[in-house]
Amino acid sequence: MIDIENGHAILIDKPYTWTSFQVVKKIKYKINHLYGKKIKIGHAGTLDPLATGLLIICIGKFTKRIEEFQAQEKEYTGSFTLGATTPSFDLEHPVDQTFPIEHITEGQIMSVAKELTGKMDQIPPIFSAKWIDGKRAYKLARENNQEVELKAKEIEIKEFEITQIEMPKVYFRIVCSKGTYIRSIARDFGLMLQSGAYLSSLCRTRIGDYSLKDAIKFEDLEEYFQ
Repeated sequence: MIDIENGHAILIDKPYTWTSFQVVKKIKYKINHLYGKKIKIGHAGTLDPLATGLLIICIGKFTKRIEEFQAQEKEYTGSFTLGATTPSFDLEHPVDQTFPIEHITEGQIMSVAKELTGKMDQIPPIFSAKWIDGKRAYKLARENNQEVELKAKEIEIKEFEITQIEMPKVYFRIVCSKGTYIRSIARDFGLMLQSGAYLSSLCRTRIGDYSLKDAIKFEDLEEYFQ
């Protein structure tokens, strides 16, 4: 049962195409209806609509711990598709350019993953939730095709494992610091292979000590709140 008095955190397995805000809105409706009063709710760490996986929902006093959760390292699994790019670096937008991949070897793929491990300055995607002059970057990018300039920020890739290669797809597991954009890693991965790449699937499997295996499936929410 949810501890409204002292606060609570719910681990959710966010479904594909849902925004993090939509998940919060649905849970907020459930809790407010159940307890008959408005209770503060938020999420720790946005997941893109086309990403799945662990989303921590903070309720009541636990909303004060959102920054604490966000600061913890994250773990992801997913895939890059080589030989093409999209404006958003993922499947939200259609392919805008294609590139050759015949020259890319397994050894080069492993080498680039190693080069992209460690601390580095990363430029976020223009279609991101970064704030610029009071607006989200993705909103500015969508408004009249406005050019958006984002500053590089230091991030750390602690582990970058290539788990499978099925050209043009490359499957990975990444452990990284707060603020890391896996879509930007896809962009850089393609460039370093003298080709192109975009993020074709992504799942967040861990935030700090919180694991996706302990999360509630979204379709089981009704049962959870009974």
